[in-house]
Amino acid sequence: MSINASGWRPEAPVAGGKASPTVTGNKGLMLEEALIFEIGDAGTTGVDFSEAPPLQGRGWGGAVPGAGLGETPPTPNPSPEGEGLARLGSLARTTPIGLPGLSEPETVRHYTRLSRQNYGIDLGFFPLGSCTMKHNPRLNEKMARLPGFADIHPLQPIDSVQGALGVIHELATWLITLTGMHGVAMSPKAGAHGELCGVLAIRAALEAKGEGHRKIILVPESAHGTNPATAAFAGYQVEDIPATAEGRVDTAALIARLGPDVAGVMITNPNTCGLFERDMRTISDAVHAAGGYVYCDGANFNAIVGRVRPGDLGIDAMHINLHKTFSTPHGGGGPGSGPVVLSEALSPFGPLPFVAKQADGHFALIEEETAGDDHPQAFGRMVAFHGQMGMFTRALTYILSHGADGLRQVAEDAVLNANYILRSLDTTLDAPFGASGPCMHEALFSDNGLATGFSTIDIAKGLIDEGFHPMTMYFPLVVHGAMLIEPTETESKAAIDQFVAALRSVAERAKAGDVSLKSAPHFAPRSRLDETLAARKPVLVWKERPLAEAAE
Repeated sequence: MSINASGWRPEAPVAGGKASPTVTGNKGLMLEEALIFEIGDAGTTGVDFSEAPPLQGRGWGGAVPGAGLGETPPTPNPSPEGEGLARLGSLARTTPIGLPGLSEPETVRHYTRLSRQNYGIDLGFFPLGSCTMKHNPRLNEKMARLPGFADIHPLQPIDSVQGALGVIHELATWLITLTGMHGVAMSPKAGAHGELCGVLAIRAALEAKGEGHRKIILVPESAHGTNPATAAFAGYQVEDIPATAEGRVDTAALIARLGPDVAGVMITNPNTCGLFERDMRTISDAVHAAGGYVYCDGANFNAIVGRVRPGDLGIDAMHINLHKTFSTPHGGGGPGSGPVVLSEALSPFGPLPFVAKQADGHFALIEEETAGDDHPQAFGRMVAFHGQMGMFTRALTYILSHGADGLRQVAEDAVLNANYILRSLDTTLDAPFGASGPCMHEALFSDNGLATGFSTIDIAKGLIDEGFHPMTMYFPLVVHGAMLIEPTETESKAAIDQFVAALRSVAERAKAGDVSLKSAPHFAPRSRLDETLAARKPVLVWKERPLAEAAE
């Protein structure tokens, strides 16, 4: 071993050495972080305020309304914190506010440390099935932050937001073209919100025909999990349609159930087993012949965008998750966006408002006051404002930067990556529908074949130790111990190979009965929780400990 210029000699680790618990609880540079209430001190603040000046009159700083010249203004209301708070009157605080006090460095460090414990798409491969966690191009973010889009207000005059309305209109045109549909409602704020929009349009269309008595929505077992909840929320009764042994809708069972009480079917295609519903046109024709409508969940549109137009399959309504197919960010507190494309039969019943291009090239926002006699059948309004303008801008940027050919390649690469994972792991993990042919955008495995006492949860926790966010677990429900993996098109082969190697290693440990998996993760900031107890009895409120107890 050589010695560097300073004379320091690095020491080799001692074989068999065991790490001791740290005094701080930190693990290397993964710092243990207390609650902000535990860090804060009531006597600390990150900002210094000057004393409020004495106030005259009732605290309005000057003459008091109603007091004539030469008259003495009324005495301000007494305040326990000084004359400067007199303006608050009886609203002045008399007890401690109960919030933690931190200096600016403490505050910055606290939230920075918490952010390091988050897992996001910018950190690594995010294999959540049915979620399409793809890379969000920075070009999209740059466009969304342009002043003409980021700084506008929903109550500005229409003439001052023509560019923003033009973006909404152009995005709507692309969505209609890509889906082969007749119209689109841009106002829904998320996928489930879009589902409700589509079902309400179906209800309005049925009521317009005098068929409001139809109260049944059929939902296949392979449909997206929110579909039955949406139908029930809209006032419909939900009936399940079974799946076949190969993971697709039992078409014969669905057709046999159709009748005068059925309002429609909510189907997901590609479905949650990662398979394309090959009988989709047959199903649509049968539903229409029976007087119903077809709602398609568009959560998995990324698998077919640019390749298949849902309108050609007889779909009447379908929501599109802009955060999935068109790469706008997931979550983050919103706002999200779930536009709903509509067939010619349902377009008249879509919600207000919507953007219309006028003959002179200007854009108008058609609302209740301006709809007139042209849109008398609109079922109502889903939102107050188009607050998801940033999502529209990001999605349109993504579409224009890809073009029609690029969007087609998106679907092709997403399907290719999923099949690569399926065939790389089908000799290690059970692939219940592996014999059904190629999958679409996501690969589905089960916990069949693991050692007794081991299940999907153990594999998921083991993956955390390997540095990966777990896949979607126990969904879809038609597969016991389901593991649903979606790589999207933005993952490289090297990233997928690393994930496959990690998952194969953990699966082999579970098959061999490695008991250490039962207590994984070991290298995360927190070890395994009692998830049932955490879900049923969550501790979400912090309460200050008595001083005597805190001193022990």
